[in-house]
Order: sequence, then C-alpha cells, then structure tokens
Amino acid sequence: MTSTRLRLFADYFQLHVMDEDAEDDLGEAWTKEAVSDGLAVGERTLGIGTESNVDVDVLVELLGRPPHDATGAFDHVVEASLQVPSGRVAVLGCTDYLPDAARFDVPAGCVRVRASRTNPADLPEAIERIHLQLWPAPYGAPAVLRRWAPGD
Repeated sequence: MTSTRLRLFADYFQLHVMDEDAEDDLGEAWTKEAVSDGLAVGERTLGIGTESNVDVDVLVELLGRPPHDATGAFDHVVEASLQVPSGRVAVLGCTDYLPDAARFDVPAGCVRVRASRTNPADLPEAIERIHLQLWPAPYGAPAVLRRWAPGD
C-alpha cells in the first residue's frame, strides 16, 4: 500500500481522477443525479464532487486489493471503475494545470476508485477531506455506498 497526502483546490465543487492521457469532457456527465451522487463518470476520467469550493485535503491510497469496508467512518462514499491504459493516474482540481498534477502508477487496465468524504458541510472551522482508494479490479457499475445530504 502506498499513500500520499495532497491539498487541492476543489474549483467548481469537484476533483478529477483520470488516466494521465485522458481527454474526457465531464460537462455532460454532471447530470442532476451525478451532482446528487457526487460522482461524474467518463471513460477515463472521474469527477469527484465536493461540498467545498475551496482547498480540500486528499489522501490517495494505492491498494493491491479492495479495501475493507469502512463506510461508517465517512459521511459520503462513492465508487466507480476507471480505464487507465497508460498505467498512470493523475489527481487534480478540475481547473488545475494537468502537467503539474500528482501522478500515481497503477496497473494498466481497469481500476476501481472509492472516494470517501468527511466534513462535507462547508464549515469555517473544518476542511473537507477526501480519501481516494484505488485498486485493480474488473469493471463494476458506479455506486453510492453511503449518502450524505445537506442538513445531515
């Protein structure tokens, strides 16, 4: 297991997890349902929704197998599959400069991404935290494993 901490600007209330060579446009992927789920899915790019339009703390964890179920420790948890033919994943804010993005080596092919959020309410004293876990896995449908809604 490898883990890296990042501080990213969640401009437009989102982060991107993508194959470093992807050219997906998530504009149409951000449907009303995707906004509610906090997850927009392209072929080689995932948009991870945030409640914050400011800096967020991100922990990226590369795993060799699916993680243990810890959804109860988070406020909102989603998962989706991502095609990574390059074998390198970039993690960045949606308006960040891609050449400067943090990159991570993963097995080329399909990986599963779990995005778990805590402190989703935009509280002045709390920064939103996103825990990204990636592991090799066959394709699986996107899923909301735990849902947070404003006011929770």
